[in-house]
Amino acid sequence: MKVYIIDDHALFRNGLISLLESRKINARAAASPEQGLEEIPTLSLDIILLDLRMPAMSGIEVLKTLKEQGEQTPIVMLTTSTEEHDLRDCLKYGAQGYLLKDMDPDELVNALNEIVTGSIIVAQDMTHVLAKALRNELTDNEATFDSLTNREKEVACQVAHGHSNKVIARELGISDGTVKLHVKSILKKLSLSSRVEVAVMITEKGYCR
Repeated sequence: MKVYIIDDHALFRNGLISLLESRKINARAAASPEQGLEEIPTLSLDIILLDLRMPAMSGIEVLKTLKEQGEQTPIVMLTTSTEEHDLRDCLKYGAQGYLLKDMDPDELVNALNEIVTGSIIVAQDMTHVLAKALRNELTDNEATFDSLTNREKEVACQVAHGHSNKVIARELGISDGTVKLHVKSILKKLSLSSRVEVAVMITEKGYCR
């Protein structure tokens, strides 16, 4: 696994590199968002770990910039923030994970391994924050779920199980492109902005058994 870290704190950055390399994970880092944005397009990576709070450019801004540039590598926020709005914004703009800097090293490595396979991971300590943020939005979504086509419901249930587009395509016997179109339609019909929100909604409402 090849991991790229963008974090302006040298002590944490170097410590994380040492930790990952001790687990046989190839890791390199940028000390600033500018360095990261310059180097990432030239590299073959499996995961980008992105700090949220940086002085020159926030992690959200870096995330948005990378996504606008068409970056396909999973981008994971690694932060100290447990604020609801930070979690929501990161997922809204396409982060594939939201992890906390104080999590157990083994949990961090396990989370990275799951993300590489296509899963979307939110730190366990943050799941109640995400559920709280979505609760009000979910109130009016029960009838909306019924408006999904049968195929969209199948895709939505696969998303709720944390499956990537490639896995969903294989399971349902359709193309990756078709899965992407279904996911886009699902998000629009449910008035949601990320796959994680779909998963939380379906899990809380018990649509997929």
